Amino acid sequence: MTTEFVYVTYIQASPVQVWDALTNAELTAQFWGHSNVSDWAENSEWRHVRTDGSDIADVTGRVVASDRPELLAITFGEPEEADGPPPTATFTIEQFHDIVKLTITHNHLPDVEYEIAALGWSSVASNLKTLLETGHVLPQAPWEMHAELRPDAQ
Repeated sequence: MTTEFVYVTYIQASPVQVWDALTNAELTAQFWGHSNVSDWAENSEWRHVRTDGSDIADVTGRVVASDRPELLAITFGEPEEADGPPPTATFTIEQFHDIVKLTITHNHLPDVEYEIAALGWSSVASNLKTLLETGHVLPQAPWEMHAELRPDAQ
């Protein structure tokens, strides 16, 4: 069974700043702990690459939608790897005066991964918001607070 997770945050930034933060490998390395690498054209591959210089991608997928600066949707994994639609994260960026409403919707999420996704998206979005509003990320990686929930944690 699959489910959907939705996270909304408001950021004092422009839509272009939020878009660029989501799609710039150097910026994602700062607030996400991995570099998101792609040309961001629809149907292109995207890679979630470790920042340790190993060039190891812990996650790969496809760009499903790319409409700068309003909409970005990416799969987690390749469509042929999934029984049914692959998990997909959609970032909707809406301007309201001097702020942006960022909505992250994670569809086709296996139920067993819901809590991990909820903690992960709130951590990533909080770090993104802090970076764009202050110029630096949080002093500790927020996802490490709940590392015991990650499947790769020892």
